[in-house]
Amino acid sequence: MHGRSPMRWLAIVLAVAFALRAVWAVGLHVWLDRQGRMFLIAGDAEGYWHLAGDIAARREFAVYEPPRRVLRMPGFPALLAVPMLLFDNPLLPARMLLAAVGTAACGLVYLLGRTLFDEGIGLVAAGLTAVSPTLIGFTPLILSETLFATCLLASLVAMARLVRGDCRGAGWGLVTGGLIGLTCFVRPSWLLSAPAFAGTYFVLAKEKGKALLVAAAVLFGAVAVLIPWGVRNERATGHFVLTTLWMGPSLYDGLGPQATGDSNMTFFDVDNVMGRGMSEFDMNRHYADRAKAFVRDHPLRTIELAAIKCWRYFKPWPNAEQFGGPLPAVLMAAFVIPMFLFALCGWWTVRGDVWGWGLTVGPLFYFAALHMVFVSSIRYRLPAEYPLLVMTAVGWRSLMSPDRLPEQEAHS
Repeated sequence: MHGRSPMRWLAIVLAVAFALRAVWAVGLHVWLDRQGRMFLIAGDAEGYWHLAGDIAARREFAVYEPPRRVLRMPGFPALLAVPMLLFDNPLLPARMLLAAVGTAACGLVYLLGRTLFDEGIGLVAAGLTAVSPTLIGFTPLILSETLFATCLLASLVAMARLVRGDCRGAGWGLVTGGLIGLTCFVRPSWLLSAPAFAGTYFVLAKEKGKALLVAAAVLFGAVAVLIPWGVRNERATGHFVLTTLWMGPSLYDGLGPQATGDSNMTFFDVDNVMGRGMSEFDMNRHYADRAKAFVRDHPLRTIELAAIKCWRYFKPWPNAEQFGGPLPAVLMAAFVIPMFLFALCGWWTVRGDVWGWGLTVGPLFYFAALHMVFVSSIRYRLPAEYPLLVMTAVGWRSLMSPDRLPEQEAHS
């Protein structure tokens, strides 16, 4: 470490990470302000900002007319409500808060790399996360990706500590499940990771009795954290809903006659089924049924759309027009393409370590599979890039220092 302790290197990495994110947050804020705009990606950001205002003002948690009370999970609006409560002009403080959250994500990448492999891998992965143009660029946007990634990383660190033996037993299984549940308070798409992890943990474990208790604890912890939200939803809609009532329209957005792979929710306004008296619960089921009917009637188009969405997900440069132009595309591709290639080398190096690559590469393919069904974009890949950079660091070391393979591999 050239005379510096790992903690000093980590402090430098985190300082760089925050500085880059804070500078970009201020620059983006000034640029948007000069254009008379609040948000770079207005639709989702406006909805989150409105819901944050509801929390800060203690109003009903609902958006649009007719009101949709179970459109979004409350985690990200709750974070945005903090600067709203503290500042008269909360938008720039909100961006700076997200810069701090993004910096915390870099620290969690370090912990994931250190727990699964060793100190050096953790530091390299954190350093790559700190300077990633894509992750820096998205951090101050009023979108849930950065907070979601940070919570997701916390759950992955808990999983890593469980499988590496740092923490054992059903109690830690409850903690792991609870962190998965808390992540779902930001976005519900991580919920399936609970049964996926619990099932894999049980199958790979040597002591099946203890493993069954741990796996059950993970599942229980994830659901238990979400139950209060489900109870709230029952009071708001008359139906117990553990996450949201937006999966149906989202599914139809990706699997309907108008689907292109990109999100285009204009059909929702044109149909206006809630304006005609349909409840939020029935609206959700209505669009889910229409999406299922589309798949039954158009199997070849469904497969074609899956391929289109897969490309949109793995595409190394921006899809959205907001990020158009040669410079963002070049910067992103110059980082993302080597990231994937080094990660592939890393996977090959530790291919026998199921947990080593499962907890780092696994989320990338988990979200890829999910968004080959729903709509797709690099936005949905971003949370998975954080853990993937741990495997990128493994690949970097395997090529640059082949005599220094990850220490943890020997214990796998």
